[in-house]
Amino acid sequence: MLFNYHTHTTRCNHAVGADREYVENAVKNGVKTLGFSDHAPYVFPENKPYSTFRMAVEKRDEYVASIRALAKEYEKDIRILCGFELEYYPAWHDQETAFLKEVNPDYLILGQHLLGNEERVVHTKTEYRPDKVLSSYVTQTLEGLKTGDFLYLAHPDIAGYLFSETAVSREYLRLCEGAKALHIPLEINLLGIRSKRQYPNRTLFKIAAEVGNEVIIGCDAHEPQHVGDLISEKIALEMVNELGLRLIDKPLI
Repeated sequence: MLFNYHTHTTRCNHAVGADREYVENAVKNGVKTLGFSDHAPYVFPENKPYSTFRMAVEKRDEYVASIRALAKEYEKDIRILCGFELEYYPAWHDQETAFLKEVNPDYLILGQHLLGNEERVVHTKTEYRPDKVLSSYVTQTLEGLKTGDFLYLAHPDIAGYLFSETAVSREYLRLCEGAKALHIPLEINLLGIRSKRQYPNRTLFKIAAEVGNEVIIGCDAHEPQHVGDLISEKIALEMVNELGLRLIDKPLI
């Protein structure tokens, strides 16, 4: 693995390890470009409850300063980028991206965990899902991608189980065709492999192979040793080769 754009920090409240440890593990494992993309702090209206699964608003500047300092310190060993993983919430997207652009991030990746404006859950822990939820997920995700603000789509298959086979085939085809038309790569998420989650979803990536989507491998690192995770990467590459996926083999930035 020569580049990875999906790396978290302790600021999201569900990752461990110092920022420096992620960098040192990346260098040790031969990664040439390491992109940090912690869960972006979201600027909600005052009556919106504080979200505990992402960075607090007041930690934005400290996060960026830490990553930029490491980029300078390790510039001879590795290229370090500073980005954010962000949900697309239509009611607040413009003010949110304006808030993030104040610190000039290198990129944003779309990781859609909830629907509406953070009102409906599509996360993997949800136990019951009518087919219309998957349809809503795909519609909102494509609307987010159409903004042009995102480098790629993280874990595109996070919502793709507990639905009828007909809905999965129909909606994943719509997602893959929409992403390809926008030239947006789809991520094969190594956290899903490491944690034995319901993704990566073979149905989605079989469709992606047929549609001709570009795919990218993302560590989704929440611990330093996850950066350059060769065991999970090997499983991902086996799927790439088996399905004939178009794997991106050069840096996106």
